[in-house]
Formats: sequence, structure tokens, C-alpha cells
Amino acid sequence: MAHTASILICGAGIVGLTLARDLLAAGYGDILIIDKEPEAGRHASGRNSGVLHAGIYYAPGSLRAQSCLAGNQRMKEYCEERGLPLLKTGKVIVARDESELPTLRELHVRATQNGAKVELIDDQQLAEIEPNAKSAGLALFSHYTAVVDPKAILKSIQAELLASGKVKLLFDARFQGLKHEKGARLLVRTTAGDISCAFFVNAAGAYGDVVAHAFGLGKDYQLIPFKGIYKKLKPEKAHTIRGSIYPVPNIKNPFLGVHFTRGAHGDVYLGPTAIPAFGRENYGLLSGIDSEAFSILLRDAVLFFRNKKFREVALEEPRKYSFTYFFNDARRLVKTLSPDDIEATPKAGIRPQLVDIKKNELVMDFIIEGTQNSTHVLNSISPAFTSSLFFSEMLLHSHVEPKLRKL
Repeated sequence: MAHTASILICGAGIVGLTLARDLLAAGYGDILIIDKEPEAGRHASGRNSGVLHAGIYYAPGSLRAQSCLAGNQRMKEYCEERGLPLLKTGKVIVARDESELPTLRELHVRATQNGAKVELIDDQQLAEIEPNAKSAGLALFSHYTAVVDPKAILKSIQAELLASGKVKLLFDARFQGLKHEKGARLLVRTTAGDISCAFFVNAAGAYGDVVAHAFGLGKDYQLIPFKGIYKKLKPEKAHTIRGSIYPVPNIKNPFLGVHFTRGAHGDVYLGPTAIPAFGRENYGLLSGIDSEAFSILLRDAVLFFRNKKFREVALEEPRKYSFTYFFNDARRLVKTLSPDDIEATPKAGIRPQLVDIKKNELVMDFIIEGTQNSTHVLNSISPAFTSSLFFSEMLLHSHVEPKLRKL
């Protein structure tokens, strides 16, 4: 036996780390977090845009809506208390033409129902907030949207956990399966050896479905990857964007479209795309494509023919590999932008999107499943980072602690 723990968390991303933090606060110890990478947050948690969303897009009553705004407020407080980078810039969502005005108004209704501070503004007000943004006469201003440095937050939480002496992190430890159950404990197989634990939490992000399947859960779900690529404004042009400028999205899909974001350190990024990818870590053109590519391609093909929303994404997004197409998409949001203003960046991310394989539908909310001695978080998509400090507490009290008390 290589390791033992009372509570084993699979995944050292934002969900795994914040849950461990809340477990400590609730008086639990002997916690082990494993991750297949050599450091925390190597994938979605450390590669996202850093935007703290403000509950605008999500259906009222959904887990995403319930956790987003409260998570936003807590994350801001966390950064302020610890002196971590934080930009309270707000953001504008602009209607690019009159056909988008009804959706913009619907977003205003959703955001208001979710408790966000938003207002519909005209072009004069838009110019005062974001001088280079343009609209078809109406935009939505989100007061609570902010920007953080995700890696700085991950590093800070990890330091907290290790300083407690009650949490250990084991890297280069890929989950390989549930070997067998022995008594009331679980025996989890990893590349770093077998681990005996009393309770298991699946916070594996892009591999959440794989881990859940090993426990006999999530059989109706499969994660498929979407690639987010970015461009960047040259430093001398960064001043043209004060905060964030977003388009009106198709709210039937879980993607927000190419947008401008001023990062916590002053860089301005354009993106991301939502291009169907062929690997859960397919960040480059070919890198990250592995033996799973065929099954991902097959699932994409089924969705393409059976799901209109996915088909629209699959036909539209790959065009953004073309700089001209990407540029033209971004240019619709601003008054002035030249191809010479933009430079390449290695920044890229993968959004692991959960699909209901029986319904052939993209799942639009967080999914939580479990057994007597395990809890599994599936579809930890945006705004998972924003929501994390609230979501993890909800996860603890509703899905973890009641089971721990029975062990």
C-alpha cells in the first residue's frame, strides 16, 4: 500500500483545492489530493481567462446561477485579503446588430433574477465606460464582473492547505481505477501506487466522466473537448480596451463567443474560440491527440447529425483557425482594430463539455452524482472557477459531509 487517507480528492484544480479548504474549515483532516500532472491547475483551472463572471448567462435556479454571483463576491474578497491581483473593471455585452437586441434584453432579465447588478446602456453611456466598444444602439453593463490571476489563486490556496499539515498533495498520480473495496474503505489504483481511503471525491475536470464510470456512475454522460485559442493585442494597443467587451451569445449554447479581456496584469486577450477538439489536452493543432481521438470524433459525428446547436458550433468555430475570420469576428465589437494590432500567443485552453449521450444534448449545468462513500463533480464548466469558493461549500454541506457522518 503506497498511501492512505481518510478523504481522497482526485484533481488539484480549483474545485479540488477549494473543497479541501472547506473540509479543513469544517474540522476534517487526513486529506490527500492527487493529480496526474506535476503541479496544481495545469489545465482548465490555470488556463482560463481569469474573468469572474456575475451570473448573467445562466438559467435562474440552475446550480451555475446559484453559485456564480456568491462565488464572484467571495473570490474578490479572497484576493483583496491576500493582496492577489484583482481588476474590478466590469464588462460590457454589446449587440452587434438589431437581431441581437431581444437576447440582450433577455440577458438583462436573467441577470436581474440572479441578483447581478446590470443595466442596459445606450451608445453614449457605452462610450464613457468602454470608448472603443461599438453596438447597435444598446449594450448591457455588468458592474460585478472582475478579472483575477487564476494561477496566483491556485498557488495561494495550495500554500494554505500545505501549511495546515492536514492536507497532502501527490502529483504525477493518474487515476487508473477502483481496484476493489475492502471493508468500509476504497482502494484506488493510481500510477503512484494504490491508495486506501474512506471517502473519495472526483474533481477530475476533463476526466471526470472517466473517473465516474469506474464507480458505475455517469453512464449516460461523456465529456467532449472544445478548444479555446486566443490572440493578443500588442502592448502598445492594450490601452484601447479598459475592461472586457463581449458579444451577445447564443444562450442555447454554453459558449460566449470571441471577446476582449484585459487581464489582471494588463495584457489584453482576444478569444477564446470553441472549436471541437480531438483530445482532452489537444491544445495545439496536433499535440494532445491520443488514442481516444476516434471515440471523440464518433461522438462529435453523432452530435453533428442529431443536435442542431452542436452542428452550428461545429460549422462556425473551426473557421476561426483562419486569422482573417477570427479578426473579422473580433472587429465587430470595437470601433477601431487593425490586423497589425494583434499578435500570436501560446495561450490556449480546453473546455470539457458534458454531453448526455442518450439525449444527444450538451449539458448546461453542473452535475453531481455519488455513492455511499464517493461524490463526483461532472461538467465543471464556466463559471466553475468563479463559483468555486461558494460551490465547494455547497458541495461539502449537501453532498460530502452527510456521507462522512455515516462512515
